[in-house]
Amino acid sequence: MNNKKVVVIGSGFAGLATACCLAKEGIQVTVIEKNNEVGGRARSYEADGFMFDMGPSWYWMPDVFEQFFGFFDKKVSDYYQLHLLEPSFSIYYGKNDKIDIPTNPEALEKIFETMEPGSGLQLRKFLAEAKYKYEVSMCDLVFKRSYSWMEYLDKRIITAFFRLHLLQPFSKYVRKYFKHPKLLSLLEFPVLFLGAQPRHTPALYSMMNYAGLSLGTWYPMGGMKKIVAGMETLAKSLGVQFAMNCPAEEICVEHNKVTGVRANHHFYAADAVVASSDYHHTEQTLLAPEWRNYSEPYWQNRTMAPSALIFYIGVNKKLDSLQHHNLFFDEDFEQHAKEIYETKQNPNKPLFYVCCPSRTDDSVAPTGNENLFVLMPIAAGLEDNDGMRNYYYHMLMERMERVTEEKIKDHIIYCKSYCVNDFTADYNAFKGNAYGLANTLRQTAVLKPSLKNKKLPNLFYAGQLTVPGPGVPPALISAQIASHELINHLKQKQ
Repeated sequence: MNNKKVVVIGSGFAGLATACCLAKEGIQVTVIEKNNEVGGRARSYEADGFMFDMGPSWYWMPDVFEQFFGFFDKKVSDYYQLHLLEPSFSIYYGKNDKIDIPTNPEALEKIFETMEPGSGLQLRKFLAEAKYKYEVSMCDLVFKRSYSWMEYLDKRIITAFFRLHLLQPFSKYVRKYFKHPKLLSLLEFPVLFLGAQPRHTPALYSMMNYAGLSLGTWYPMGGMKKIVAGMETLAKSLGVQFAMNCPAEEICVEHNKVTGVRANHHFYAADAVVASSDYHHTEQTLLAPEWRNYSEPYWQNRTMAPSALIFYIGVNKKLDSLQHHNLFFDEDFEQHAKEIYETKQNPNKPLFYVCCPSRTDDSVAPTGNENLFVLMPIAAGLEDNDGMRNYYYHMLMERMERVTEEKIKDHIIYCKSYCVNDFTADYNAFKGNAYGLANTLRQTAVLKPSLKNKKLPNLFYAGQLTVPGPGVPPALISAQIASHELINHLKQKQ
């Protein structure tokens, strides 16, 4: 297929992975990117000696990254070095009330047992079930195209159906094992921060607890940007071409098929296109109405995963209280979830997350300083202004100082905020979302936006708004599914 040309829109994880998969087959791939560097939400920037990862900061599911690079006879270690975090993360429930989550399973069971008698054994059972779900999902579910429910009617999935708990809400399922509110918040947080309310999320997603608590929390030394750099290096070694500062303007169609992409006043001819750009923007802005899979009312009725208010902060001293990953759960979990998904309002007493990568990696901050990434989940589509950002900055800093009993605010020498307006401007993100579509019962598998255009045979989609869903590992998987479908399409046309 050396004579075939494909344009990939967007250079986030899904775009880079798609480009690599297609180029491996000898296809001539051009990636067009609206920003001046690759990475999408995983971009980075440097200021005053601090190196900030702008988006993803959790490295879970290491097997997915190994599988991806292995497809090209490479290893993760060819591009970056991983460090296993110990503890995996910390949770602050209040002043003098913190739990460090260890990597050792016996140590974790002891922590559970001290909080709720009998819960150590329950955790072992819970994680055994979560492991089963993870293994079945990774082998039989997440790589499905999800064009039809018939794809899921194979023997192993049918046999496993009841153990996967696809129709049971996560919140109900986890309460069969645990009662203590602190343990519930520990187990429910990946669902809240990455997609939906626990009561609207299938219990299948307890597999994320296995990923985080059993497979470990890792960190690529140098930051998440090292993953992006590794994928870019791989792509270029396979012959992928990049056009930067090149926002897509139109997906061109003739005779019921895509002929290329007009971007930055230049026409890029193509035998097929993969849009890893925001799905809503791709359809509503780049495609004529007659070629769209979905209408604007369809999108307005989707349940979005959260957006986020982020602060990139440089501190001119070392902080003894923080670990690499820190969750501040000193306020009501359920109330914040309700404000994100139901009332869709600015939160009154939000939970928030603090990443301190300089705890692990000296290269991301000047000597003796700390690099902080502070993230507060908020509802997608909220009004974003300087007053709102300033209000929450002071609130979160005061809460952090009170809970950690450590002076921080007076030692801040750099601060930049990032919120809904920035997600919209930089990534054309629908409603300024940060994570894509929520993984609700009504937005899973076949019920997600299709990765194939139903009217144009040579237009495909990849990324967090299609299957399998939000997160970095799912973005890599989405790219592999879309690439496989596109390659099959091109082979059929030869």
